[in-house]
Amino acid sequence: LNLAFVAIEAGYGIVADSLALIADAGHNLSDVFGLLLAWGAASLARKDATEKRTYGFRKGTIIASLASAIVLLIALGGITWEAIGRFEQPQPVEGMTVIVVAAIGVVINTITALLFVAGQKHDLNIRGAFLHMAADAGVSLGVVISGILIMTTGWLLVDPLVSLLIVAVILVGTWSLLRDSLNLAIDAVPEHIDMPGVRNYLSGLNHVLEIHDLHVWPLSTTEVALTVHLTVDSTTLPKDFLANIQQQLHDQFAIEHSTIQVERHDDAPCAINNSGCL
Repeated sequence: LNLAFVAIEAGYGIVADSLALIADAGHNLSDVFGLLLAWGAASLARKDATEKRTYGFRKGTIIASLASAIVLLIALGGITWEAIGRFEQPQPVEGMTVIVVAAIGVVINTITALLFVAGQKHDLNIRGAFLHMAADAGVSLGVVISGILIMTTGWLLVDPLVSLLIVAVILVGTWSLLRDSLNLAIDAVPEHIDMPGVRNYLSGLNHVLEIHDLHVWPLSTTEVALTVHLTVDSTTLPKDFLANIQQQLHDQFAIEHSTIQVERHDDAPCAINNSGCL
């Protein structure tokens, strides 16, 4: 639906000489690319791990969300450049064509955005797709309004002005997507993880004297991993000691993949227990 609409919108944008329509078509094209990235990354994430890629292709979802944000920023730069030129040399625009085509875009983009409502709260990759489509619906509505204003007032500067407003709206959502994607790409702790809570939980466990080398990072846009060293006061621990910790990390903190190293307090000092490790 979106790919077909891009072709229609770009064609009518050229016919009507509307930068707002062409800008919206360019943005919709980047969204098609974003949807393909999200789909491809989600498919890769389900592939099994291999000897070479021991975590599989889960990180592909993060790369996809980052690439989607970058593509959007490039598209916004092109739209801005063209809009500035239109302020200097306004072009006549066919208002009714703009209204009809953009109204179709409102419907298509709204339907597509609704498909991602449920998953966007838990997956940055899906959130990227949702932001793309939700912004498109709003942008198309703005283009409809610009067409009405052009027909009623004849003010040609409405077209590039709306194009710049489109850029501003999209930039707000894209900036947060870019920031979050970059953080996940460099293995920053995902925003939904309560690191002080994780540290307090592990430090407060029975038999645990000290924790060190605690690391939390994203395996994908939906899965989180943890490693930690626990220094304990006893050589005899409950049979379910590690299993309970892993279950609580999953249930309380949404950490799916935890690796825990247990050390006795009278062991030789751990080589990585130093000021450079958290």
